[in-house]
Amino acid sequence: MTWFTGTVVYLLVWWTVLFAVLPFGTRPDAEGSPESGGWRGAPERPLLLRKLVATTLVSVVIWAGIFAIVESDMLSFRSGWLALPAD
Repeated sequence: MTWFTGTVVYLLVWWTVLFAVLPFGTRPDAEGSPESGGWRGAPERPLLLRKLVATTLVSVVIWAGIFAIVESDMLSFRSGWLALPAD
């Protein structure tokens, strides 16, 4: 895996994990008043910094697993059980 491919894979994993982590721990504001800038249904305390740190840590672990599988030839189309039959 080249550095460019690794970066692209990491960014895709990071965004996917971010959207999976965003709903955790959010509680909607049932009393949201437009005067104070809040809307009904918007989260009271989104804890975004904590979610970004968690997203980064989980993404590193997932990316390391993907990197290990790609570099180990465990899933190779050139040899092994996934290889096309030779003519």
